[in-house]
Amino acid sequence: MKSDQIKKLMYRKNVSLLFSNQEEQDIWFHSIKHKNSYQPLLEEIRAEAERLLREPDKELSFSNFTIFRETGSRLEYEKVYFAKRRRLNTFALMALLEPNHPIYLEQLENTIWSICNEYSWCLPAHLKNSPEMATDMDVSLQSIQESSYSIDLFAAETAFTLSEILTLTKKILDPLIQRRMQEEVYRRVLLPFFNQPQFGWETSTHNWASVCAGSIGSAALHLIEDKEILSVILERVLSSMGYYLKGFNDDGACMEGYGYWQYGFGFYVYFADLLQKKTAGEIDLFHSEKVHQIALFQQKCFIHKNQVVNFSDSNQQATVFLGLSHYLKKIYQDIEVPEKGLRAPYTEDHCSRWAPAFRNLLWFNEQVEGKPWHDKTYFLSDSQWFISRNDPYVFACKGGHNDEPHNHNDIGHFILQKNGETFFKDLGSGLYSDAYFSEDRYTIFCNGSQGHSVPIINNQFQAEGVSHNATITDVSIEQDIDTLEMNIANAYNIASLETLSRRFTWIKNKKPELILTDTFQFSENPESIVERFITPVLQITEDQEGVILEGNQKVKLKFDRNQLNLVIGEKEFLNHFGETEELFILDFTVKKPENTCCVELVFQLL
Repeated sequence: MKSDQIKKLMYRKNVSLLFSNQEEQDIWFHSIKHKNSYQPLLEEIRAEAERLLREPDKELSFSNFTIFRETGSRLEYEKVYFAKRRRLNTFALMALLEPNHPIYLEQLENTIWSICNEYSWCLPAHLKNSPEMATDMDVSLQSIQESSYSIDLFAAETAFTLSEILTLTKKILDPLIQRRMQEEVYRRVLLPFFNQPQFGWETSTHNWASVCAGSIGSAALHLIEDKEILSVILERVLSSMGYYLKGFNDDGACMEGYGYWQYGFGFYVYFADLLQKKTAGEIDLFHSEKVHQIALFQQKCFIHKNQVVNFSDSNQQATVFLGLSHYLKKIYQDIEVPEKGLRAPYTEDHCSRWAPAFRNLLWFNEQVEGKPWHDKTYFLSDSQWFISRNDPYVFACKGGHNDEPHNHNDIGHFILQKNGETFFKDLGSGLYSDAYFSEDRYTIFCNGSQGHSVPIINNQFQAEGVSHNATITDVSIEQDIDTLEMNIANAYNIASLETLSRRFTWIKNKKPELILTDTFQFSENPESIVERFITPVLQITEDQEGVILEGNQKVKLKFDRNQLNLVIGEKEFLNHFGETEELFILDFTVKKPENTCCVELVFQLL
């Protein structure tokens, strides 16, 4: 949509897009304090405020800022950065909830002032080769006037946060603070976006496009009254949102993982809501079947209570933003509203994002009762994800290609669990570092196929790139049995490998079992074939038929001992939060690999 078209649709002028007027806002904040359904979240906010009042407000020092440049480590700076955003969110909410307690307003103003003093709102990890990090430039009046600014996820989010908090707190914030907030949002984000050439993320097809553009668009809608400037900014924002949607197939799967669905699609929704209000419904970004399917992804990827299919850079456990779920339910009637027990606690988001934290209050609908996830089998045909919930049993697998957003080399990989206990797992997201997003990405265990339940052929792992992909050859979903077959030979750079048919037969009756059949066809005898499986640390016992893996539940893995030799190894890896996780590796080596070779393993859930 062109800027002149957008300009004609700007009906609402100089009004809040969150409440109709100040009186409505005051009544709402006062009313939720006395409603039982809001108390669990409000108590978490109050408890966090009390904790923060006892904690010193740490500044972002130069030595912290340069740690990433020197070592590639992100944690030190980001810990302080996100703690400051936690203070901002918490004291903003408390100042609105408890206007008669001046300590919250004082802390809010001090935190805003501190954030406005930061050298950059971007994270150091996102400033490599940026103008902010240049040390060889000639400093002059002209160079300062012509200097450009980087905008990353968190700079854009900070602009959105400050602009929205400003609209909510104009009645109570010191006018000097209000002026400073507007100046910094304009200087660091809105004017650079308006004046500078296109940023790289504007045409990306993943969460960056949505979060950056959605945050900038939201900040602009809150602050900019000039229709000409606002419509130009919104034209670029809408273009980026179009690129974001291109990153999804028509089946709506977020191949980056559930956390990135919650993040990227969340900011799509936050912006779309404000834009819809600004244009009195004339621009409706929800009126799209693709967006509808993306909205349904949440209920498809949860597999047991708070556990999700954690392919790619995803964590195994997740919570939901109930505010977002309730909002989407109003738009799409086939949305499954989750149980309240899955609600994300206020302090869970380690990045302390304002937009979802506030909307978990604003959009919460106390009239809506959530339910447990329904038993269902989904095949997301475009993304080649297969997910079967058959309480208490779960099976999921994937095809796809090895150049997906936040890609792992994991074609043919699968997950198997009972009663929430995972026996064959996906490691999910590792610890983010400089190397994690470099050419060394697939040497990291959780990212390469060496850390997934897929074959190792001729001592080679799967190769990265879009040409390394799966072809689905058969899909059948029935009441008692599901089958999925795929050819995954293209996942490997092995010239002699003509086909590798991986067939999953998922039997869902009272004695469920998974039958995995791999059929290899080579043009010449292979050097070696290893069937690798990744499990948590479990008690393992062996018998003549195979091995039994036992935790709280049991699964028996049956195999032909005349054909396969089993070696059990131990491994550690650093998860997304820098914690060490232990796991077992089950390697089944084919004793006599031949041109045509068929391996069958049976997983019986006892």
